[in-house]
Amino acid sequence: MTADAPTSERAALTDLFASRRYFAKFERITAHLNRVAAVMQAESSLSKQEVEVLTTYVQGIAYTFKALSMKYLLVGRDTGQFFGSLAMDVTESGFPMFSELMVMANDAAQARRHLDGMPDTETLKREMVEQIISERTIPTRLQFALSQRLYYEEMLRGHLFWAQNDPQVQWVSGLDERRRYLLHWAVYDSQVNLPTIYLMEVEDTGRAPLGKDERRWPEVQAHLMAQSLGGLKLLTIAKGFDQSFDDLHPKRMRRFHVGPMYSHAFTRQSGPLREVLAQADAPVGQDWALAWTDEVLESERVIEERAGWFGTVEREVFALDPFSGQGAETGATRMERSIILPERPYQVLAEKTPPGFSSVTKYVVSPGGRVLRY
Repeated sequence: MTADAPTSERAALTDLFASRRYFAKFERITAHLNRVAAVMQAESSLSKQEVEVLTTYVQGIAYTFKALSMKYLLVGRDTGQFFGSLAMDVTESGFPMFSELMVMANDAAQARRHLDGMPDTETLKREMVEQIISERTIPTRLQFALSQRLYYEEMLRGHLFWAQNDPQVQWVSGLDERRRYLLHWAVYDSQVNLPTIYLMEVEDTGRAPLGKDERRWPEVQAHLMAQSLGGLKLLTIAKGFDQSFDDLHPKRMRRFHVGPMYSHAFTRQSGPLREVLAQADAPVGQDWALAWTDEVLESERVIEERAGWFGTVEREVFALDPFSGQGAETGATRMERSIILPERPYQVLAEKTPPGFSSVTKYVVSPGGRVLRY
């Protein structure tokens, strides 16, 4: 991974109430994303297995935001020690800066040691009550200590979305000569400060099942993580994988870029969505829109190439988008852009009909939480 992109402008959420509104906003958004995945499954845009994988990563994003909300719970208050505030990317993604996840990974590695040196939750709560009753003051420092304890406890529970989420393998079908697996992994793209989720269906013609192969599986994991860069086309990643592993055949690859998140209250992105949110003048909690991109690359046919003196190996020929000659440019069979937003911003978007949005799939969240596709 590389350092934070120089084009991203960071801002610190130093106001207590703004910080809490920001985390509450993402708590709602991640809940809506799970409903969007269910809608996509009902429309056959996602398989049941793909939905399960995606919702796992979305839940991981939610847990990461929950941990960060504990870490910065008392931002702006006098806690008796210097303590920073959440650094977020206000111009590119609306998500936290990549550096926040790197610090979290370091904190997670030392979470047990920190917790062992802290009073337990019940002790801290009891001391807070005693201070309120005896001194009639707000126990800010004790509240801060408790928030940090909850932060470290959240990381010990695990299942968070980290800067790197190593590949996992799930069996799909086949038992003997040809076994089909779904590989999935994810990264937090440091160039754009966004979560990126990868799925790859492969056929395995090796002797041992991939997940139990002590030689191939570590090599596959290392190869995929090294290629998990948002700037690389799916075609480049899939071809590189196909050439590197003669007995693993990538049949289908999918990549989801989650974000950017737009909010008139928190971000300064340019473009039509900024104007839409400004004109919508939506109440707190409904002033947002989340975009994401779904890229798909599929194998069209198989050819055989010579390998060694007498052998041959299978190589995939991938189908590229035939429309407008965009396939070579995107490196994908198809690409779909979508956006999820509350009703009021959607009404303004539908009235303004800005250029470029006619082909964008809209998922609209009703006040009751129901998600409808337009």
